[in-house]
Amino acid sequence: RVGKKVASDLVTVIDGANMEGKFGSYSFDDEGTPSQRTVLIENGILKNFLSDRYTSKRLGIHPSGNGRRESFRTKPIPRMTNTIIAPGKMDPREIVSSVKDGLLVKRMGGGEVNVANGDFVFEVSEGYLIENGQIKHPVRGAILTGNGPKVLEIIDMVGSDLGWQTGVCGKYDHVPVGDAQPTIRIPELLVGGRV
Repeated sequence: RVGKKVASDLVTVIDGANMEGKFGSYSFDDEGTPSQRTVLIENGILKNFLSDRYTSKRLGIHPSGNGRRESFRTKPIPRMTNTIIAPGKMDPREIVSSVKDGLLVKRMGGGEVNVANGDFVFEVSEGYLIENGQIKHPVRGAILTGNGPKVLEIIDMVGSDLGWQTGVCGKYDHVPVGDAQPTIRIPELLVGGRV
């Protein structure tokens, strides 16, 4: 699907192991490929993939420097480094004030993604109800479920801010990663949990 629309026009996704001082940064991946910045999606259009040497050879693409592993005991596989949704132009306060009934998620917790179809489930570590454009009381135990590719397609507002979070990529073993995104508005997403 390279060259085809996979997300909202407002969405640009970048992975970069060369972002100075970020948790997922390094000079060379675990196969000796120099770190680099890879634009994955630009204005909604799929541009590139993350690759290690093996997958880049099979796909006929240039290695992106994402061959990573936890230790010498495992083989390198393609993984994220510091992955961001690039900031847009909207004031984050305008985005919040445009929401009649919703959930403002400040911090995500653990979760998982089905890599075959993009379905996900993540816990909300810090979240607040939005009522008539106003941030109200905090919520506990909220869970977000949905489909990643579908969510990317329906994002309709992207803020000018950028909030970072650190974590690990847990695909088979664990490596350090960073991720960031601006305030975004997702018009529909299933929110679960208990009262």
